[in-house]
This record gives sequence, structure tokens and C-alpha cells, in this order.
Amino acid sequence: MSLRLYDTGTRSVRDFQPRKPGQVGVYLCGLTVQGPPHIGHLRSGVSYDVLIRWLRRTGYDVTYVRNVTDIDDKILVRGEEQSRPWWSIAYENERVLAAGYAALGVLAPSYEPRATGHITQMTDLIADLVERGHAYVTPAGDVWFDVSSWPAYGELSHRRPEDMLSSPDAGSKRDSRDFGLWKAHKPGEPADASWTSPWGPGRPGWHIECSAMARRYLGDAFDIHGGGTDIMFPHHENELAQSRAAGLGFANFWVHNGMLNLSGTKMSKSLGNTLSVEALGEKGFRPVDIRYYLTSAQYRSAVDFSETALGEAQAAWDRLNNFVHRTAESLGAETTIGGALSPEFTAAMDDDLNTPAAVAVIHDAAREGNAALDAGDDAAAARSGAGVRAMLDQLGLDPLDPHWDDPGDAKLSGAVDALVKLALEQRAEARARKDYAAADRIRDELAHAGITVKDTPRGPVWTVD
Repeated sequence: MSLRLYDTGTRSVRDFQPRKPGQVGVYLCGLTVQGPPHIGHLRSGVSYDVLIRWLRRTGYDVTYVRNVTDIDDKILVRGEEQSRPWWSIAYENERVLAAGYAALGVLAPSYEPRATGHITQMTDLIADLVERGHAYVTPAGDVWFDVSSWPAYGELSHRRPEDMLSSPDAGSKRDSRDFGLWKAHKPGEPADASWTSPWGPGRPGWHIECSAMARRYLGDAFDIHGGGTDIMFPHHENELAQSRAAGLGFANFWVHNGMLNLSGTKMSKSLGNTLSVEALGEKGFRPVDIRYYLTSAQYRSAVDFSETALGEAQAAWDRLNNFVHRTAESLGAETTIGGALSPEFTAAMDDDLNTPAAVAVIHDAAREGNAALDAGDDAAAARSGAGVRAMLDQLGLDPLDPHWDDPGDAKLSGAVDALVKLALEQRAEARARKDYAAADRIRDELAHAGITVKDTPRGPVWTVD
């Protein structure tokens, strides 16, 4: 079975075949950096990181582009509110975004273009649309895409143009459904938020940015365009219309991740300070817990966030983490290298990245591995340990990856190791002198502290519950 992905454009799961054998081009709509990101924003990065890892594991040479929108009306508003240069706000939040991605183990894209670095490509594309009769220039210097000139408009979101509404713009539009390609500079706006163009000074509209940057790095046609379901309309619909109207093949697949919601409603950027990786860390949640939480849900599903659910994910991750470390400590870390992906795991991943099913396979393998360790079956335990590690690594969750090490956790872990070792030595001494009551008391005290001791053919082993 080869990889199958849900394509929003056709509303179906399709076999994935790249345009060029062995090569895949992927474009993901990145964030508009008017504020700090929360984990809802980071979900798309994690979801497509899983996709990129799976494509590369399959053997494809992947070119992955994830843009940054660093000029936008919202950014200008933030600058005015804070009496700061708009570009300083954009850059500050871009750095916070990069740190959030890095903390969650998201691999860097092949290219991460900023909108402000591609104004020329945007004005060239707009000029082409004007020449083809799909866009028009107003006396004020604004340029609008003429929706009525493109009968296929609505093909991605499956909406009919006549059923769509859009707010009019002071009479400058011919039709309320038309969308902006170029925004003329207005009095009172920062002078450095304006660039030259054939139609006068101004800045690009949001939608034209991605069409121009995708074309710059991936060509006129590419394989996969990604983003959240919240921007399928109008953003992606407008991208598709203007790109196709300019004669570009554009994306073959449209892959959309579901939203991470709070109390049933979409998270807003105002929650950035309370649901950031750092803020959740202050509540005891590690970046690896967050990554596991985001990865264990199927990327297209809507997820209602709660700290309870995140806590359950933390406990589930700890069970897998403890098994891999237990295997490495009992049999040697080298025994966990080079494991094979189980057929069930591969089938789940090929089935539109069905990560819930894939994670279930990993947990089953870990349970079998723990049973093998308890029974002293080193060969079976080693196979399970290597397999679990390999499958987790494919999800960006390798328990032995130093990225997930926390210096404070490592120091605490060392102290716990030493104390438990001492307690087990005292228990062994008690059993040797047949003082079974004392031995049981030590085991019970450890259990009260959340440490389970199991006697195995190779001696006692312990895990943290």
C-alpha cells in the first residue's frame, strides 16, 4: 500500500503520486506574526513535520517551504497600539515562533521565506493578472482580483460565487466578492510599510504572497499545499484562483489540518501567553508531552484542548518513554538501534497519516516488550524496544534523542536512580536474611512513592507509575 492523502479539492482520499518521480514539493502556509504563537498555531507545524518525515522515510527528495507573513494590516495595527515599528513586532514574534517549533522538535523547512523579501515576485504576478484581464487597478492605486473573470472560483471550498459575501471597500471594488492583490499606501501609514509598484506605492495583499513564494521556490506546479482548515476559505481559495488565472498549475493536493479548539471554539492569538509552550511548561508539561499530544490526534481532526487531555497524553508518553529506557538500561542502548517499522504501523501511516492507529500499534509493542523483559526473553524484548524506538522516531518522538533531555530532569533522575538502587540493595539484603516483612515494607514504600518493583529472572526492575 502506498501513501494515500485526503485532498480537500476533490473531497476524497487519493493515492499520492508526485509530479516528478522521487521528488516532492510541499508548501505550508506559515503564520502571520502579529503576536506570539500558542500551541494551536504550532499544530500545523507538527502535523506537516510528521508528513515530511514520512515522505522522506519513503525515499522522496522533499523540498519543503513554510513561509512567514511579516507584513499585514494586523501587524501595522499592533505597531500603532504599542508605539513600536511594525517590523520589530514581526521579527520578535518570528523568533518566538521559531523557538516554539524548535522546542517541539519540528525540523527546519528547506526554505522559510518572508513576504517582505518577495515583493518583486508578487508585483510581477499581479501585473500578469492585470494583463490577462483577471485583475483591475483603481484610480487610488489598489489592485483587485476580478472574481467574475474566473468561473472556477469556489472549486476548492465548493462554494458558488453567487452565494459568497464579502465586505465592500469604500466603493473601490467592482464587486463585493473581489479580493485585494495590492493595497495602495494610505495617509498615516508607516512610510517603511510601502514598496514601489507599477500602480504606485503600497503593499501586497495577503493572498498573493503565497502564490508568488510557492512559485519562486517550487515552480509553476508542485505537489502538496498545506494549511489549517480555518484558512481554506478565503485564503486558499483565492490563492488557487489567482494562480490558475495566471496560467500556473499550482498545487496537486490540498492538505488541511484541523483546528485545536478551546471550549469548542477556535483558539485566538490573545491566548498566546497562556497556551504557549513556555506557559504550559510552568504547569509541568514538557515540550515532548505537547508534541505527543498533538501527534497522537489525526491531523485532520478538530481537537478540543484541555489540561486534563494533555495530562493523559503526558502519562501515555511516559509509559513509552519508560519502556524504551528500561530496555536500553537492561539490554544496552545499542539493542534499540535499527528497529523495523511494523506492517501495521506502516499501513496506518500510509492511510492518510492515521497517527492514532499508529500510536496504538506502538503501545501494543511496548506492552509486549515489557512482558518479554519481565519474562527474561531478551531477544523478544530487544526486538520490541528497537521497533518502538523506530516507530516513535518516525513521529519525531525518539525517547533517546538528546533533544528531549532536560538538564533539571536528568539531575533529578540521577538522584532518584541512586535512591532506588539503595532501597533495592536494602531489600535484597532483607530477603537474603529471610526478613521478608522488611523486604515487603521497602517494596510497599516505593510503591507509595509511585515506583513499581517487579522481580524478574535477571533481578528486580523498577518503573515510575
